[in-house]
Amino acid sequence: PFPTVDVPDHAHYTIGSVILAIGITGMIGNFLVIYAFCRSRSLRTPANIFIINLAVADLLMCVTQTPIFFTTSMHKRWIFGEKGCELYAFCGALFGICSMITLTVIAIDRYFVITRPLTSIGVLSRKRAFIILMTVWVYSLGWSLPPFFGWSAYVPEGLLTSCTWDYMTFTPSVRAYTMLLFIFVFFLPLFIIIFCYIFIFRAIRSTNQSITSLTCCESLKKLQRLQSEWRMAKVALIVILLYVISWSPYSCVALTAFAGYADMLTPYMNSVPAVIAKASAIHNPIIYAITHPKYRLALARYIPCLGLLLCVSPQELRSTSSSFMSMRRSTVTSQTSDISGQFRRQSKPRLSTASDSESCLTDTEADLTSTASRPASRQVSCDIGRDTADL
Repeated sequence: PFPTVDVPDHAHYTIGSVILAIGITGMIGNFLVIYAFCRSRSLRTPANIFIINLAVADLLMCVTQTPIFFTTSMHKRWIFGEKGCELYAFCGALFGICSMITLTVIAIDRYFVITRPLTSIGVLSRKRAFIILMTVWVYSLGWSLPPFFGWSAYVPEGLLTSCTWDYMTFTPSVRAYTMLLFIFVFFLPLFIIIFCYIFIFRAIRSTNQSITSLTCCESLKKLQRLQSEWRMAKVALIVILLYVISWSPYSCVALTAFAGYADMLTPYMNSVPAVIAKASAIHNPIIYAITHPKYRLALARYIPCLGLLLCVSPQELRSTSSSFMSMRRSTVTSQTSDISGQFRRQSKPRLSTASDSESCLTDTEADLTSTASRPASRQVSCDIGRDTADL
């Protein structure tokens, strides 16, 4: 039998209850993201596939970790044996790493779309998006499998009611794995995310400064886009902060043991950071889905009872549908009057690809694209505006 830790019973029950609350919230939140993706055709775009992959990884994290962690906490000891411990820790590592790398891919995608709007149009197809996702999963698998082959190991941690990789043993092999793991799945992704969002903020600021002559209507549009830019900036900042907050305590604990001070770590100091790290599964669906206008409207449309919770009124749903139909008719009319039949046949596949790739653009990205392409690429701007209003 696995060893136990001499701590009060209420410590196990408290951690188990917190894990249960996190797991239920994460399951519901990530399931709603996946459900909205499956129901709404306009959300099934290459860029949005990354967000869905994030939701899948977080959902699997909650499904594989919550029931087991809660059960062992109620029993106050690990009850699933050595193989169960290894499988549990492997799933936690695989889905956790996949979630972090997917966040990095999303940041890189946003970086190219916002800072290089014209060159990025049509680059990200569904096929390329799936290839990127396969690479993400293979990369995550590559860092999750070594403990099965003797490079470190999966062992119980904290209150000995959950398992993770062995970061407590002070041996060259274990320390090497710990060091490389944190470099390539925490510090490097974090650096890339910060780098991308710094240049995103710079692109937004330079776009505002480049607009010199505006009519009254354009001034109103600029104000609306500026508000959208601030919303995106706040969301980006929240993503980075929650990413750091969720995983920094766990990183500090592991790096403390890596430095040779494992004897300073108490069971509570090992368990609480692990719980905080698992809570990252509930942050991402809220940030990338619930606060995204198109996801909010999709959830309110297909699950009406969520309309009040998301503060989406029936009038907003109707106006969104009417606006989409009106803009679509306007686009078709403009295409018919301004573009010859031969040019339309040649450019249609390219524009369709651009629409596929950019249909998840925010108002900020649409602003950047239309500013950069006006007046030479009026049709691309029209399509991007249409996709932004589409649900």
